[in-house]
Amino acid sequence: MSGVLPCQTLTRMISEGVISADVAVTAEQVQPASLDLRLGTHAWRVRASFLAGAKARVEDRLEDFAMHRVELTGGAVLEKGCVYVVPLMERLALPEGIQAAANAKSSTGRLDLLTRTITDGGTEFDRVPEGYHGPLYAEICPRSFSVLVRPGMRLNQIRFRTGPARLDDAALRMLHEETPLVDGLPVIDDGLGFSVDLRPSAGDLVGYRAKPHSGVIDLDRIAHYPAREFWEDIRTTEGRIILDPGAFYILVSREAVTIPPAYAAEMAPYLAMAGEFRVHYAGFFDPGFGWAGAGGAGSRGVLEVRCHEAPFVLEHGQVVGRLVFEAMEAVPEVLYGAGIKSNYQGQGLKLAKHFVG
Repeated sequence: MSGVLPCQTLTRMISEGVISADVAVTAEQVQPASLDLRLGTHAWRVRASFLAGAKARVEDRLEDFAMHRVELTGGAVLEKGCVYVVPLMERLALPEGIQAAANAKSSTGRLDLLTRTITDGGTEFDRVPEGYHGPLYAEICPRSFSVLVRPGMRLNQIRFRTGPARLDDAALRMLHEETPLVDGLPVIDDGLGFSVDLRPSAGDLVGYRAKPHSGVIDLDRIAHYPAREFWEDIRTTEGRIILDPGAFYILVSREAVTIPPAYAAEMAPYLAMAGEFRVHYAGFFDPGFGWAGAGGAGSRGVLEVRCHEAPFVLEHGQVVGRLVFEAMEAVPEVLYGAGIKSNYQGQGLKLAKHFVG
């Protein structure tokens, strides 16, 4: 069997030492189709983002780029606009035939907290080749807000797969005919298209823009920070907004999405030719996201949008991203939203879990 490895297989990989850590991996880290990774005890403030490169170790490259060491025990602030490298608690001893991909968790992306995984010998971010034996590191760059972090916090996650898993467009159309993946007519072209909702069914609130000068966010504080201190409302009755260069926005998809139990998905960026903006693709879509049997009834996709060099007009219904679907090796024993703490099941337009109001 090929496909994305489910939670029960991840649990077995932990017991067999394929995934290991000095501080034991906990059951809470195991998600339906991924494993949460934990920050270690210290960070390195570095001059610039980097990859280890073939046959080189991250530790050796830190000798070239590190500015100073930051101890995380007791809490430490990672400052907006700075780049840090944090050794993660977990390490891998992957057998041949199993590879991995990492991504930021949903709440991490909604804070505009750029978090990428790097490895020894790595030539790509967030990709771990089959047969990799070694440590994992998180590169973290807070872009809108400074954040307070501690050892054990989980900012990114990793997904394992064996063999070909990705569905091509023909298979995606067949799946949608069997189990509708979106409400309405799907846009299928190298994945399932996502469009932006700028005509809400009620009111004129269509999104939020991060304020440029805000306080520090303690990532352990849930439903704590007044949203108005960190975000300004974006409202329109015209079905369009103008994105400001360098600004960060939280918007929402027009489509309500369903991920069936035997599949997983990942948001990928849309073609650069579509406009001068980028949808930050944080996090995976687990099996059961938006699934009625797991407490959902279709869930909107939250879009983390950053405009580039020039102001850009974004119109209602404009395609801004796509979902790449993959088959699971087996149906997970636990689905997203079913018996686990899933913060965004059944979501609409929603900020990260740290905010209220």
